[in-house]
Amino acid sequence: MIAFDTVSYSYAGSAAPLFGGVSLELARGSFHFLTGPSGAGKTTFMRLCYGALLPSDGRVSLFGQDSAQMDRNAVALARRKIGVVHQDCKFLDHLPLKENVALPLKVSAQSKLADDKNISELLSWVGLSGRANALPPELSGGERQRAALARAVIMSPDVILADEPTGNIDWEMSQRLLRLLVELNSLGKTIVIATHDLSLIRTAKTMVQARVLRIAGGSVQIAGADL
Repeated sequence: MIAFDTVSYSYAGSAAPLFGGVSLELARGSFHFLTGPSGAGKTTFMRLCYGALLPSDGRVSLFGQDSAQMDRNAVALARRKIGVVHQDCKFLDHLPLKENVALPLKVSAQSKLADDKNISELLSWVGLSGRANALPPELSGGERQRAALARAVIMSPDVILADEPTGNIDWEMSQRLLRLLVELNSLGKTIVIATHDLSLIRTAKTMVQARVLRIAGGSVQIAGADL
């Protein structure tokens, strides 16, 4: 699916890499948490996972292809297999929710799949069936996060990357979002959640077999069982 082979990443002009020597695989159907202090590189790691960044050294493979050797079309095709829930949840404020959720289908020339029934079923799954015609500014933080998840999975991706998806919502809504991600994992999807919320990780470990990756000190390590 996605594999790192001795990957390092450095910001331009930086003397030391943000992290280095990272080798790991995000296998099909696996569930991962990515944690670490602010600024450690969680978002950078996630961006490497979908080809938005290229490693400074080493190799990132996206579905068997070296991301550094992929042209724009190849990257675009790979991204159809990767759903991303961004930390800031950007939407087009002039479009109703149902049209925002359907945008990935229209951008990829699959608008024929964006019929009302499919969109309604997806919005019902994330608990937003009554908000289909609401504009993004009318949504609460929790509703926006669930809408972002709906948009991320509308292409039926193999991998879902969620960058701090519960950072701006309350605990009850965090649990609801987590349950949706666990359900996706039970369907064979690979899940990666970047978070600093250790309580969320502890709760998830009662629901799913998850591996915890911790970015610290310039490396990515498998965290201990004390989380």
